[in-house]
Amino acid sequence: MPTYSYLCDNCQKHFELFAHIKDYIECPRCTHCNSKKTNRYYQNDILNISASIIKHDSELKTIGDIANRNRDRMSDDQKADLYSKHNDYKDKESTKQLPKGMSRIKKPNKIKWR
Repeated sequence: MPTYSYLCDNCQKHFELFAHIKDYIECPRCTHCNSKKTNRYYQNDILNISASIIKHDSELKTIGDIANRNRDRMSDDQKADLYSKHNDYKDKESTKQLPKGMSRIKKPNKIKWR
């Protein structure tokens, strides 16, 4: 469900309404002064836009949804640390002896965190 931002012309205060798209109201009553003189405040909505729809915790149904939510909450440093934690083994040389005439090939890293 989207969050709609409004500005009251009477008291000049901002307020938000969290509602289904089908329940959208063009000029709702102000939550501060109960005035009907309100307008959508698009500037605040534009500042909060993200590239995708953010699901509420109760709407997360799959492991992928939970992983994406957790990834989006992490800083770039946390992502880099987690990446190195899970991929350091690729850079370490194996101590196992290979059969005669064979050699190891180092695999390139597929993903680099910025």
